[in-house]
Amino acid sequence: MQETSVGRTVVTRAAVLDVVSVLAFVAIGRRNHDGGTAINEVFSVAAPFLIALAAAWAGGRAWRAPQSFRTGAAVWLTTVVVGLALRRLVFDHGIATAFVIVATLFLGFALLGWRAIATRRSSKHL
Repeated sequence: MQETSVGRTVVTRAAVLDVVSVLAFVAIGRRNHDGGTAINEVFSVAAPFLIALAAAWAGGRAWRAPQSFRTGAAVWLTTVVVGLALRRLVFDHGIATAFVIVATLFLGFALLGWRAIATRRSSKHL
């Protein structure tokens, strides 16, 4: 597989969009379930998913092709699986079936969605 050089701006933007996707998932969920939306409360609930996201980026070396669908799929699945495991085993929070489904769908839509838009936009500029 050929390595490509990806600009720092592209990598930074991708990382920020991934973090925003996780924070949006948590903030919307807390708001819809009458939970607090103070920043410390959002980060408290988001922590296992943010840790999992960092692990996904590091383990998959996402900075090499941060906008690719393959990278997005790996980041998504790792964030969901590891995030849910951390939530249950380390942070001692529940993982009801409905929560698993919503987390999987929302994070999939968000983490793959922005990549699809970016890919489409960059292919139009060629």
